[in-house]
Amino acid sequence: MFLQPSGQHRVQSCSIRSFSPACTSTSWGQDAAIFRSLTRRNAVRTDQHNSKWLSEPIFIDAHLIPDGSDPNDSKLYFFFRERLTDNSGNTKNIHTMVARVCPNDIGGQRSLVNKWTTFLKARMVCSVLEEDGTETHFDELESMFLLETDHPKGLLVFGVFTSTSSVFKGSAVCVYNMADILTVFNGPFAHRDGPNFQWVAFQGRIPYPRPGTCPGGAFTPDIQTTKEFPDEVVTFVRNHPVMFNPIYPVGRRPLVVRTNADYRYTSVAVDQVTAADGNYQVLFLGTDKGTVQKVIVLPSNDSLHEDLILEELEVFKNQAPVTNLRISSKKQQLYISSEFGLSQVSLHRCQAYGSACADCCLARDPYCAWDGLSCSRFYPTGKRRSRRQDIMHGNPLTQCRGFNLKGN
Repeated sequence: MFLQPSGQHRVQSCSIRSFSPACTSTSWGQDAAIFRSLTRRNAVRTDQHNSKWLSEPIFIDAHLIPDGSDPNDSKLYFFFRERLTDNSGNTKNIHTMVARVCPNDIGGQRSLVNKWTTFLKARMVCSVLEEDGTETHFDELESMFLLETDHPKGLLVFGVFTSTSSVFKGSAVCVYNMADILTVFNGPFAHRDGPNFQWVAFQGRIPYPRPGTCPGGAFTPDIQTTKEFPDEVVTFVRNHPVMFNPIYPVGRRPLVVRTNADYRYTSVAVDQVTAADGNYQVLFLGTDKGTVQKVIVLPSNDSLHEDLILEELEVFKNQAPVTNLRISSKKQQLYISSEFGLSQVSLHRCQAYGSACADCCLARDPYCAWDGLSCSRFYPTGKRRSRRQDIMHGNPLTQCRGFNLKGN
Protein backbone atom coordinates (compact mmCIF):
# COMPACT_ATOMS: atom_id res chain seq x y z
CA MET A 1 0.00 0.00 0.00
CA PHE A 2 1.25 3.51 -0.69
CA LEU A 3 0.07 7.10 -0.46
CA GLN A 4 0.97 9.24 -3.44
CA PRO A 5 0.61 13.03 -3.56
CA SER A 6 -0.88 14.20 -6.83
CA GLY A 7 -0.82 17.96 -6.81
CA GLN A 8 -1.46 20.40 -3.99
CA HIS A 9 -5.09 19.47 -3.50
CA ARG A 10 -5.13 15.86 -4.59
CA VAL A 11 -4.04 12.62 -2.92
CA GLN A 12 -4.07 9.07 -4.23
CA SER A 13 -3.90 5.99 -2.01
CA CYS A 14 -3.42 2.54 -3.47
CA SER A 15 -3.41 -0.99 -2.10
CA ILE A 16 -1.10 -3.20 -4.13
CA ARG A 17 -1.74 -6.40 -2.20
CA SER A 18 -5.18 -7.11 -3.64
CA PHE A 19 -5.75 -8.92 -6.92
CA SER A 20 -5.89 -5.52 -8.58
CA PRO A 21 -4.99 -2.05 -7.31
CA ALA A 22 -7.72 -0.33 -5.32
CA CYS A 23 -7.19 3.38 -5.12
CA THR A 24 -8.69 6.41 -3.49
CA SER A 25 -8.39 9.86 -4.90
CA THR A 26 -9.75 13.13 -3.66
CA SER A 27 -9.86 16.67 -4.94
CA TRP A 28 -10.97 19.03 -2.20
CA GLY A 29 -14.14 20.80 -3.24
CA GLN A 30 -14.57 18.56 -6.27
CA ASP A 31 -15.31 14.87 -6.68
CA ALA A 32 -14.03 12.47 -4.01
CA ALA A 33 -13.94 8.75 -4.59
CA ILE A 34 -12.67 5.36 -3.59
CA PHE A 35 -11.86 4.16 -7.05
CA ARG A 36 -10.55 0.99 -8.67
CA SER A 37 -9.45 0.68 -12.26
CA LEU A 38 -9.34 -2.83 -13.69
CA THR A 39 -7.60 -3.90 -16.84
CA ARG A 40 -10.22 -6.40 -18.00
CA ARG A 41 -13.29 -5.17 -16.17
CA ASN A 42 -15.11 -1.92 -15.74
CA ALA A 43 -13.91 0.59 -13.19
CA VAL A 44 -15.70 0.65 -9.83
CA ARG A 45 -16.09 3.67 -7.55
CA THR A 46 -18.12 5.13 -4.70
CA ASP A 47 -21.55 6.58 -5.40
CA GLN A 48 -20.98 9.99 -6.92
CA HIS A 49 -22.14 13.18 -5.17
CA ASN A 50 -23.68 11.17 -2.31
CA SER A 51 -22.63 12.76 1.00
CA LYS A 52 -23.83 9.68 2.89
CA TRP A 53 -20.89 7.84 1.35
CA LEU A 54 -18.13 10.47 1.34
CA SER A 55 -18.16 14.08 2.48
CA GLU A 56 -14.98 16.08 1.79
CA PRO A 57 -12.71 13.19 2.80
CA ILE A 58 -8.96 13.30 3.42
CA PHE A 59 -7.60 9.77 3.13
CA ILE A 60 -4.88 8.60 5.51
CA ASP A 61 -4.26 4.90 4.85
CA ALA A 62 -5.63 1.71 3.30
CA HIS A 63 -5.11 -1.98 4.14
CA LEU A 64 -6.33 -5.35 2.94
CA ILE A 65 -7.40 -7.25 6.08
CA PRO A 66 -8.59 -10.88 6.26
CA ASP A 67 -12.00 -11.64 7.75
CA GLY A 68 -12.00 -15.32 8.65
CA SER A 69 -10.37 -18.20 6.83
CA ASP A 70 -12.02 -17.68 3.43
CA PRO A 71 -9.95 -15.25 1.31
CA ASN A 72 -13.12 -14.13 -0.48
CA ASP A 73 -14.29 -12.58 2.80
CA SER A 74 -11.25 -10.26 3.06
CA LYS A 75 -12.01 -6.54 2.99
CA LEU A 76 -10.17 -3.42 1.91
CA TYR A 77 -10.27 -0.89 4.76
CA PHE A 78 -9.85 2.83 4.11
CA PHE A 79 -9.07 5.16 7.02
CA PHE A 80 -9.87 8.84 6.53
CA ARG A 81 -11.35 11.94 8.08
CA GLU A 82 -14.24 13.88 6.61
CA ARG A 83 -16.53 16.84 7.26
CA LEU A 84 -20.02 15.80 8.28
CA THR A 85 -22.98 18.14 8.67
CA ASP A 86 -24.59 18.09 12.12
CA ASN A 87 -28.31 17.60 12.72
CA SER A 88 -28.97 21.34 12.39
CA GLY A 89 -27.63 21.25 8.85
CA ASN A 90 -25.49 24.34 9.48
CA THR A 91 -22.20 23.17 11.03
CA LYS A 92 -19.70 20.76 9.53
CA ASN A 93 -17.67 18.79 12.05
CA ILE A 94 -14.57 16.72 11.31
CA HIS A 95 -14.82 13.02 12.17
CA THR A 96 -12.52 10.07 11.61
CA MET A 97 -14.07 7.24 9.64
CA VAL A 98 -13.16 3.78 8.43
CA ALA A 99 -14.81 2.42 5.29
CA ARG A 100 -14.53 -1.00 3.76
CA VAL A 101 -15.31 -2.73 0.47
CA CYS A 102 -14.85 -6.23 -0.91
CA PRO A 103 -11.92 -6.53 -3.36
CA ASN A 104 -14.03 -8.75 -5.64
CA ASP A 105 -16.86 -6.18 -5.85
CA ILE A 106 -17.59 -5.44 -9.53
CA GLY A 107 -20.70 -3.31 -9.01
CA GLY A 108 -24.41 -3.95 -9.34
CA GLN A 109 -26.46 -5.28 -12.23
CA ARG A 110 -29.28 -2.69 -12.35
CA SER A 111 -28.49 -0.31 -9.48
CA LEU A 112 -25.04 0.94 -8.45
CA VAL A 113 -23.69 -0.10 -11.83
CA ASN A 114 -19.89 0.34 -11.75
CA LYS A 115 -20.28 1.42 -8.10
CA TRP A 116 -19.32 -0.42 -4.95
CA THR A 117 -22.18 -2.59 -3.71
CA THR A 118 -20.38 -3.56 -0.47
CA PHE A 119 -19.36 -0.09 0.76
CA LEU A 120 -19.96 0.54 4.47
CA LYS A 121 -18.38 3.01 6.90
CA ALA A 122 -18.25 3.67 10.64
CA ARG A 123 -16.96 6.43 12.89
CA MET A 124 -13.83 5.92 14.98
CA VAL A 125 -13.86 7.70 18.35
CA CYS A 126 -10.76 8.79 20.26
CA SER A 127 -11.72 10.83 23.31
CA VAL A 128 -11.02 11.51 26.98
CA LEU A 129 -13.83 11.54 29.54
CA GLU A 130 -13.13 14.24 32.12
CA GLU A 131 -14.07 13.98 35.81
CA ASP A 132 -16.92 16.46 35.32
CA GLY A 133 -18.43 14.23 32.64
CA THR A 134 -17.37 16.31 29.64
CA GLU A 135 -15.78 14.47 26.74
CA THR A 136 -12.78 15.87 24.90
CA HIS A 137 -12.54 14.51 21.36
CA PHE A 138 -9.47 14.05 19.21
CA ASP A 139 -11.27 13.88 15.88
CA GLU A 140 -8.57 14.28 13.23
CA LEU A 141 -6.73 11.11 12.26
CA GLU A 142 -3.14 11.85 11.22
CA SER A 143 -1.51 8.41 10.98
CA MET A 144 -2.17 4.76 11.69
CA PHE A 145 -0.32 1.47 12.16
CA LEU A 146 -1.46 -2.17 12.14
CA LEU A 147 0.18 -4.57 14.61
CA GLU A 148 -0.13 -8.36 14.42
CA THR A 149 -0.42 -9.88 17.91
CA ASP A 150 -1.10 -13.18 19.66
CA HIS A 151 -4.06 -11.57 21.43
CA PRO A 152 -7.37 -13.47 21.11
CA LYS A 153 -8.85 -10.43 19.36
CA GLY A 154 -6.00 -10.45 16.85
CA LEU A 155 -4.96 -7.38 14.92
CA LEU A 156 -4.48 -4.06 16.72
CA VAL A 157 -5.03 -0.73 14.96
CA PHE A 158 -3.06 2.22 16.36
CA GLY A 159 -4.03 5.75 15.37
CA VAL A 160 -2.58 9.21 16.00
CA PHE A 161 -5.34 11.78 16.42
CA THR A 162 -5.21 15.53 16.92
CA SER A 163 -7.58 18.25 18.05
CA THR A 164 -7.03 21.68 16.54
CA SER A 165 -10.05 23.60 17.79
CA SER A 166 -9.73 27.22 18.85
CA VAL A 167 -10.18 26.30 22.52
CA PHE A 168 -8.16 23.08 22.74
CA LYS A 169 -5.08 21.69 21.01
CA GLY A 170 -3.48 18.31 21.59
CA SER A 171 -2.57 14.86 20.33
CA ALA A 172 -3.57 11.37 21.37
CA VAL A 173 -2.83 7.77 20.45
CA CYS A 174 -5.76 5.36 20.49
CA VAL A 175 -5.62 1.60 19.84
CA TYR A 176 -8.50 -0.51 18.53
CA ASN A 177 -9.09 -4.25 18.42
CA MET A 178 -9.91 -5.46 14.93
CA ALA A 179 -12.52 -7.74 16.53
CA ASP A 180 -14.31 -4.65 17.91
CA ILE A 181 -14.25 -3.04 14.46
CA LEU A 182 -15.84 -6.16 12.98
CA THR A 183 -18.50 -6.11 15.70
CA VAL A 184 -19.55 -2.60 14.68
CA PHE A 185 -19.73 -3.55 10.99
CA ASN A 186 -21.85 -6.55 11.94
CA GLY A 187 -24.11 -4.38 14.10
CA PRO A 188 -27.07 -2.06 13.39
CA PHE A 189 -27.15 0.31 10.44
CA ALA A 190 -27.75 4.04 10.88
CA HIS A 191 -30.92 5.65 9.51
CA ARG A 192 -32.50 9.07 9.45
CA ASP A 193 -35.52 10.39 7.62
CA GLY A 194 -33.89 13.62 6.43
CA PRO A 195 -30.81 15.84 6.74
CA ASN A 196 -32.15 17.63 9.84
CA PHE A 197 -33.29 14.48 11.65
CA GLN A 198 -31.40 12.55 14.32
CA TRP A 199 -29.55 9.39 13.37
CA VAL A 200 -31.23 6.28 14.80
CA ALA A 201 -30.64 2.56 14.51
CA PHE A 202 -32.43 1.09 11.51
CA GLN A 203 -35.39 -0.94 12.77
CA GLY A 204 -36.66 -2.44 9.52
CA ARG A 205 -35.91 -5.73 7.86
CA ILE A 206 -32.31 -6.32 6.81
CA PRO A 207 -32.20 -7.93 3.34
CA TYR A 208 -30.30 -11.13 2.59
CA PRO A 209 -27.42 -11.50 2.12
CA ARG A 210 -26.51 -8.94 4.76
CA PRO A 211 -25.34 -5.71 3.09
CA GLY A 212 -21.55 -5.53 3.04
CA THR A 213 -21.09 -9.30 2.68
CA CYS A 214 -18.62 -10.40 -0.01
CA PRO A 215 -19.75 -12.73 -2.81
CA GLY A 216 -18.30 -16.23 -2.89
CA GLY A 217 -17.35 -16.14 0.78
CA ALA A 218 -18.24 -18.36 3.71
CA PHE A 219 -21.73 -16.81 4.05
CA THR A 220 -22.53 -16.52 0.34
CA PRO A 221 -21.07 -19.61 -1.39
CA ASP A 222 -23.87 -19.64 -3.98
CA ILE A 223 -23.42 -15.99 -5.01
CA GLN A 224 -20.38 -15.66 -7.25
CA THR A 225 -20.41 -11.93 -8.10
CA THR A 226 -21.96 -8.74 -6.75
CA LYS A 227 -24.08 -8.52 -9.91
CA GLU A 228 -26.06 -11.46 -8.48
CA PHE A 229 -27.03 -9.52 -5.34
CA PRO A 230 -30.80 -8.94 -5.05
CA ASP A 231 -31.90 -5.40 -5.92
CA GLU A 232 -33.03 -4.78 -2.33
CA VAL A 233 -29.50 -5.47 -1.04
CA VAL A 234 -27.95 -2.99 -3.46
CA THR A 235 -30.60 -0.35 -2.74
CA PHE A 236 -30.06 -0.79 1.00
CA VAL A 237 -26.30 -0.20 0.64
CA ARG A 238 -26.89 2.96 -1.40
CA ASN A 239 -29.21 4.43 1.25
CA HIS A 240 -27.69 3.00 4.46
CA PRO A 241 -23.88 2.91 4.13
CA VAL A 242 -23.24 4.15 7.69
CA MET A 243 -23.10 1.95 10.78
CA PHE A 244 -25.03 3.23 13.81
CA ASN A 245 -22.51 2.37 16.53
CA PRO A 246 -19.13 4.11 16.66
CA ILE A 247 -15.87 2.22 17.11
CA TYR A 248 -14.32 2.85 20.53
CA PRO A 249 -10.69 2.25 21.46
CA VAL A 250 -9.53 -0.39 23.91
CA GLY A 251 -10.58 0.72 27.40
CA ARG A 252 -12.56 3.59 25.81
CA ARG A 253 -9.59 5.89 26.42
CA PRO A 254 -6.36 6.85 24.63
CA LEU A 255 -3.06 5.14 25.37
CA VAL A 256 -1.17 8.44 25.18
CA VAL A 257 -2.42 12.02 25.51
CA ARG A 258 -0.42 15.22 25.00
CA THR A 259 -2.02 18.59 25.67
CA ASN A 260 -0.57 22.07 26.07
CA ALA A 261 2.62 20.90 24.36
CA ASP A 262 4.60 22.85 21.77
CA TYR A 263 4.35 19.93 19.36
CA ARG A 264 1.78 17.51 18.02
CA TYR A 265 2.11 13.92 16.89
CA THR A 266 2.03 13.28 13.16
CA SER A 267 2.90 9.59 12.70
CA VAL A 268 3.17 6.29 14.55
CA ALA A 269 4.88 2.90 14.31
CA VAL A 270 4.73 0.16 16.95
CA ASP A 271 7.10 -2.68 17.84
CA GLN A 272 6.25 -5.70 20.01
CA VAL A 273 9.22 -6.30 22.35
CA THR A 274 9.82 -9.26 24.66
CA ALA A 275 11.49 -8.34 27.96
CA ALA A 276 12.46 -10.38 31.02
CA ASP A 277 9.16 -9.59 32.77
CA GLY A 278 6.75 -9.73 29.83
CA ASN A 279 5.84 -8.37 26.40
CA TYR A 280 5.64 -4.64 25.77
CA GLN A 281 4.49 -2.41 22.96
CA VAL A 282 6.99 0.32 22.14
CA LEU A 283 5.53 3.28 20.27
CA PHE A 284 7.63 5.44 17.97
CA LEU A 285 5.83 8.76 17.56
CA GLY A 286 6.87 11.37 15.01
CA THR A 287 6.15 15.04 15.68
CA ASP A 288 5.61 18.18 13.66
CA LYS A 289 8.95 19.46 15.05
CA GLY A 290 11.04 16.84 13.28
CA THR A 291 11.58 14.65 16.35
CA VAL A 292 10.72 11.05 17.17
CA GLN A 293 9.66 9.98 20.66
CA LYS A 294 10.19 6.41 21.82
CA VAL A 295 7.35 5.68 24.24
CA ILE A 296 6.42 2.64 26.31
CA VAL A 297 2.96 2.19 27.81
CA LEU A 298 2.79 0.39 31.16
CA PRO A 299 -0.33 -0.89 32.95
CA SER A 300 -1.22 1.04 36.09
CA ASN A 301 -3.98 0.98 38.69
CA ASP A 302 -7.70 0.81 37.83
CA SER A 303 -7.05 -0.37 34.25
CA LEU A 304 -5.27 2.90 33.49
CA HIS A 305 -1.99 3.21 31.65
CA GLU A 306 1.22 5.07 32.35
CA ASP A 307 3.27 6.17 29.37
CA LEU A 308 7.00 6.85 29.61
CA ILE A 309 9.11 8.68 27.04
CA LEU A 310 12.24 6.53 26.88
CA GLU A 311 14.05 8.93 24.58
CA GLU A 312 13.45 11.67 22.03
CA LEU A 313 15.60 12.01 18.93
CA GLU A 314 16.02 15.13 16.81
CA VAL A 315 15.92 13.58 13.36
CA PHE A 316 15.49 16.60 11.10
CA LYS A 317 17.32 19.77 12.18
CA ASN A 318 15.06 21.98 10.09
CA GLN A 319 12.13 20.78 12.25
CA ALA A 320 10.35 19.35 9.24
CA PRO A 321 7.27 17.37 10.36
CA VAL A 322 7.72 13.61 10.35
CA THR A 323 5.39 12.25 7.68
CA ASN A 324 5.95 8.50 7.93
CA LEU A 325 7.57 5.85 10.12
CA ARG A 326 8.46 2.28 9.18
CA ILE A 327 10.06 -0.46 11.29
CA SER A 328 12.40 -3.14 9.98
CA SER A 329 12.38 -5.91 12.59
CA LYS A 330 15.01 -7.82 10.62
CA LYS A 331 17.47 -4.92 10.57
CA GLN A 332 16.27 -3.45 13.90
CA GLN A 333 15.98 -0.06 12.26
CA LEU A 334 13.40 2.72 12.23
CA TYR A 335 12.99 4.61 8.96
CA ILE A 336 11.75 8.19 9.21
CA SER A 337 10.59 10.41 6.37
CA SER A 338 9.72 14.07 5.94
CA GLU A 339 9.08 16.18 2.87
CA PHE A 340 12.82 16.93 2.77
CA GLY A 341 14.31 13.47 3.07
CA LEU A 342 14.65 10.05 4.66
CA SER A 343 16.59 9.03 7.76
CA GLN A 344 17.15 5.87 9.77
CA VAL A 345 17.98 5.18 13.41
CA SER A 346 18.42 2.03 15.45
CA LEU A 347 15.44 0.82 17.47
CA HIS A 348 17.72 0.64 20.50
CA ARG A 349 20.70 2.67 21.74
CA CYS A 350 21.47 0.86 24.97
CA GLN A 351 24.96 2.33 25.27
CA ALA A 352 23.38 5.75 25.78
CA TYR A 353 22.21 4.64 29.23
CA GLY A 354 25.81 4.20 30.43
CA SER A 355 27.61 1.32 32.15
CA ALA A 356 25.93 1.46 35.56
CA CYS A 357 23.44 -1.26 36.46
CA ALA A 358 21.17 1.26 38.18
CA ASP A 359 21.04 3.62 35.19
CA CYS A 360 20.29 0.75 32.81
CA CYS A 361 17.52 -0.52 35.08
CA LEU A 362 16.03 2.94 35.61
CA ALA A 363 15.86 3.48 31.84
CA ARG A 364 13.10 0.81 31.65
CA ASP A 365 13.88 0.21 27.99
CA PRO A 366 12.71 -3.32 27.04
CA TYR A 367 15.35 -3.50 24.32
CA CYS A 368 18.14 -3.16 26.90
CA ALA A 369 19.51 -4.94 30.00
CA TRP A 370 22.66 -4.73 32.13
CA ASP A 371 24.95 -7.63 31.22
CA GLY A 372 27.42 -7.37 34.09
CA LEU A 373 29.62 -4.82 32.34
CA SER A 374 27.37 -2.38 30.51
CA CYS A 375 23.86 -1.69 29.27
CA SER A 376 23.45 -3.77 26.10
CA ARG A 377 20.85 -5.32 23.81
CA PHE A 378 18.56 -7.76 25.64
CA TYR A 379 17.85 -11.11 23.98
CA PRO A 380 15.04 -13.16 25.59
CA THR A 381 16.81 -16.41 24.67
CA GLY A 382 19.93 -15.46 26.60
CA LYS A 383 20.67 -17.62 29.65
CA ARG A 384 23.12 -15.33 31.43
CA ARG A 385 21.92 -14.86 35.01
CA SER A 386 23.67 -11.51 35.32
CA ARG A 387 21.23 -9.89 32.88
CA ARG A 388 19.40 -7.25 34.91
CA GLN A 389 16.19 -5.65 33.70
CA ASP A 390 12.97 -4.40 35.34
CA ILE A 391 10.63 -2.71 32.88
CA MET A 392 7.50 -2.75 35.03
CA HIS A 393 8.98 -1.12 38.14
CA GLY A 394 12.47 0.07 37.21
CA ASN A 395 13.77 -0.81 40.67
CA PRO A 396 17.61 -0.90 40.78
CA LEU A 397 17.68 -1.88 44.46
CA THR A 398 16.23 -5.31 43.73
CA GLN A 399 17.98 -5.80 40.40
CA CYS A 400 21.46 -4.41 41.03
CA ARG A 401 22.24 -5.43 44.61
CA GLY A 402 25.79 -6.77 44.73
CA PHE A 403 26.54 -5.62 41.17
CA ASN A 404 27.95 -2.56 39.51
CA LEU A 405 25.36 -0.16 40.95
CA LYS A 406 27.03 3.11 40.00
CA GLY A 407 29.22 2.08 37.08
CA ASN A 408 32.86 2.88 36.55
